[in-house]
Amino acid sequence: MRDIRLRTGTAMLLSITAFFSIVGAAAALFWWLIFTPNIRLVRKNRLVLPSLILVGFFSIALELTGGDGGSYFFRMLVVILIASWLLAGQVRGEFLDLGCWLLGPRHGFELGLLAEMALQNLDTLLTDFDRIRAAERMKGIRSGLKSIVPAGRILLHGALKRAEDTAELLAVRGYVHGGTWVPEFKEGPLDIPAAFFAICAAFISLLPVSALFILY
Repeated sequence: MRDIRLRTGTAMLLSITAFFSIVGAAAALFWWLIFTPNIRLVRKNRLVLPSLILVGFFSIALELTGGDGGSYFFRMLVVILIASWLLAGQVRGEFLDLGCWLLGPRHGFELGLLAEMALQNLDTLLTDFDRIRAAERMKGIRSGLKSIVPAGRILLHGALKRAEDTAELLAVRGYVHGGTWVPEFKEGPLDIPAAFFAICAAFISLLPVSALFILY
């Protein structure tokens, strides 16, 4: 989906649908398998596996304490897959377009600018992490908890430093509140069908299981 309005709205709808019930999660997963490049998308996004590990840890803890950890893991798995699809299709400036379209040139501009800066910082953090790992391999340092903690400190310090530099740059240039931005949106051939079937998936999640399976 090329239109950021439809893509963001679809991602939010499917995420809520997936978290609502097992049936909704199954319907959202089915949508994800049809309308996204699924496996290639997962391999491209390096945040999927760490997110799944973290969710798996909480799912095990929930299961051991008497909760339904399996259901939680499956629903969160689908939510993570939908989020990875949303971020994979992101083009620079899209969230600024979306913010200004939603809330106008004042609050919308600031919201979109904040989203764009957050995504840019995320990409920078991943790049810095790769450089740290490469430096560790060159020095013969094995990856582990002892190396992750210092790396995390370096990444945190770098992120805070970039935030401070960005704030100073905006202040020097006289930025106070809002800005002028003309949003532009491009629509893909599958945008409308994909959004329609996402609504169908949400509707299916509201139906009782007996309505889906006659032999229930």
